[in-house]
Amino acid sequence: MIRRVIKDTDGDAYEAMRALNQSLTFEAATREFQLRNIPFASEQFKTLRIVNEDGIYTNLGLLISDQCMHTIKLAVFQGKEKTTFKDRVEFDGSLFKQLNDCFSYLSRYKRDYPQEALREALINALVHRDYAYSASTLISLFDDRIEMVSVGGLAEGLNLPDIMLGISITKNDRLASLFYRLMLIEAYGTGVPRIFDSYKKERVKPRIEISDNAFKITLPNRNEPGIDTQLNRSEKAIVELLRQEGRVKRKEIEKQLGISQSMAGRIVRDMVDKEILDVRGQGKNTEYLLKD
Repeated sequence: MIRRVIKDTDGDAYEAMRALNQSLTFEAATREFQLRNIPFASEQFKTLRIVNEDGIYTNLGLLISDQCMHTIKLAVFQGKEKTTFKDRVEFDGSLFKQLNDCFSYLSRYKRDYPQEALREALINALVHRDYAYSASTLISLFDDRIEMVSVGGLAEGLNLPDIMLGISITKNDRLASLFYRLMLIEAYGTGVPRIFDSYKKERVKPRIEISDNAFKITLPNRNEPGIDTQLNRSEKAIVELLRQEGRVKRKEIEKQLGISQSMAGRIVRDMVDKEILDVRGQGKNTEYLLKD
């Protein structure tokens, strides 16, 4: 169950609030800073905003502490549905530890997924989620894809076309600044475009879904046999045409394949019945596109 922890969602209000747990340790964070030769001791805590002006640990401090109560839950499923579990793991501790441990686990699948896409998607899920909610970040691995779901949706005023253009507004400015300082984020707003760029030579592409309370990114297995292996020559030609054009009318299919109107109609009807194609519009305005 997703439970709202606080009501205030103004900017970095959650990060700046006093942490309920004041008995914090920073072993994982210390290692992360030492790796990059960046000072990390009590005298830096105020500058890094891990403590407030009164020396009280903030929620930002809690997130990077070894006592962070938020986790990543990862499940590996057999096949393409959530029916049979092959493995279940929960990553806890500092967000830095969760990032490293989870990425190390996901690296087992480096032959099937671009490493840059895995890392950027994971960092995105950790940095941009809404920590005012108690729910875990969820990662599901299937034979044909990896799904990452983080709670909170997009920051107010931002939409999917914005983030595809590299515009970045985060709910966690202070956390993002720490990740940037540690060079875990290369530059603000580049994460999602980098994910898609890593798939530019692949026939399959990532997919993003957004609701008011969640953000989901799906990374397809680039080595999973696709629908192409199940199609005849004409159907493959139509699929390739749609991958280039996005959506087409029947006359374009007739011209591309050099076939009659009746044959083109029969082929696309069969492909709709097989749930390979979707139909949009009607009559002369009917268009066909690949089914998601």
